[in-house]
Amino acid sequence: MEDLKKTILSYAQVSDSDMEFGLQFYKKQIFKKGSFLLRPDQYINHFYFMKQGCVSYYTIENGTTQVMEFFTEGYFFTDLYAYIQEIPSQSYLEALEDTTVYSISKTDVQKVFDHSHQLERFGRLSMQRTFVINFQRINQLRNLTNQERYLQLLKKRPSLFQRVPQYLIASYLGVTPVGLSKIRKRLKSK
Repeated sequence: MEDLKKTILSYAQVSDSDMEFGLQFYKKQIFKKGSFLLRPDQYINHFYFMKQGCVSYYTIENGTTQVMEFFTEGYFFTDLYAYIQEIPSQSYLEALEDTTVYSISKTDVQKVFDHSHQLERFGRLSMQRTFVINFQRINQLRNLTNQERYLQLLKKRPSLFQRVPQYLIASYLGVTPVGLSKIRKRLKSK
């Protein structure tokens, strides 16, 4: 849990006693490649911290997979909208690799926040980070060309290209697999 502790401390100063109190509620879970943490019509009652692995967050619309995000080591994640609204999810969280997470239930999150102002601050700041990431993603899809999105992903998260099937990368970028292939070919010829 050292990586979880370090990530929490990157958001807020937390006393040792508060950290110990908060960490006791996290449960280690292992998901095999291809298994689901969440499917549509399920309620999401946990927040996850990625220790090791890769999870795809996506929907299926008209038979087409629409990847919204890939969660890898060091990410906190959930289906935030369904979690906050307490409604059934419309999304999937699927392990693309054998994956180890630490999960905490919504009830336990509230206990931790009620116990420690420092940990509540961490929660607020981590939620803000998630909001900013989502906002940046929307702006990228609206304002960048397909090639610019590809180059940005290659620069910021190059390991995804070895870890994630290309058709999912294409979906994440908002292009078809053929479109992704054309972008790569065009860049290679430069």
